[in-house]
Order: sequence, then C-alpha cells, then structure tokens
Amino acid sequence: MKIASRFLARPEAARAIKLTLDDQPITAHPGDTVAAALLAHSGDAARHTVKGAPRTAFCMMGVCFDCLVEVDGRPNVQGCMIAVRDGMVLRRQHGLRPLIGGGEDA
Repeated sequence: MKIASRFLARPEAARAIKLTLDDQPITAHPGDTVAAALLAHSGDAARHTVKGAPRTAFCMMGVCFDCLVEVDGRPNVQGCMIAVRDGMVLRRQHGLRPLIGGGEDA
C-alpha cells in the first residue's frame, strides 16, 4: 500500500531505483534515503524493539536511531543517512542485532 499523502507529489523520475525489502521488490526515486523510501513504500515499521514495539524513521537526520535497518547484510544502518541505489537489499530488524566489530561477548 502506497502512502503518497505523506509526501508532496513530485514529477516521475526518469528512472526508478529498484531494491528489495524483506525479499519483496520496491522502487524509490534517485536521491531518496532508505528511510524515505520505506516510508513512501508502506509507512510500516522499519524495525521492532526487543519487546516487539514498532519503530520507524522519526527525525530523518540521524539523531533518534529509530530508522535502523539491515542494508546489504549489514545490520544497524541508519536508513535516514544512506541514499538508495539500484539492487540494494533491505531487511527489517527484529530485536537486538550483534554489534559490528568481531568481539566476543564476555
């Protein structure tokens, strides 16, 4: 379901960017961030907390961390801080994700 009413209408881009979200194809416009593409696609939560509470982009400027999403296999990426590109693979996060760094938990 498209949530077009949340955004100002803009002219159709000459070329739509194709990406996948949880193995489903979606499209975005050149210059969109991942967070904006997810909001424009459905408005659904980008992630769920450990307790199952839905979260989605809130500040759109990298402060709140509510837009964390897995991008091309890398967890905990701030969707509002990265531009979409063709072929990008996105996954919603559910619960905690390991920190990147290769360290073992003590």
